[in-house]
Amino acid sequence: MHYLLLIYGDERAQNERWEHMSEEDQGREMRAWYSYTDELQKAGVHIAGEALQPTGTAKTVRVERGEQLVTDGPFAETKEQLGGYYVIDVDSEQQALDWAAKMPSLPNGSVEVRPIMVFPAELPA
Repeated sequence: MHYLLLIYGDERAQNERWEHMSEEDQGREMRAWYSYTDELQKAGVHIAGEALQPTGTAKTVRVERGEQLVTDGPFAETKEQLGGYYVIDVDSEQQALDWAAKMPSLPNGSVEVRPIMVFPAELPA
């Protein structure tokens, strides 16, 4: 079953922390992410995963009375912002939760685990 691991954290605090880290500490943090991704791949459960650009680059699209409305930023103001994701293929929800618990961003954020809906390749006749 495919699960989406949504990575949330306080973007402002993370950016501030990153700016004050030494290059050595930044490298150590990046290696932790590469190691996590490598572990997912070696386990054969990695489908996809990407980091997202900051929320300031986001746009929200709505359609009202047939007119497209585009606003800057994410849909809602929250303490934690979506910073990236992984799509994994595991046998159970518990396995998905276990992978989420290994995320390098924890305990400084959260990971939302959601099963992905599977639709038939073809519509029924």
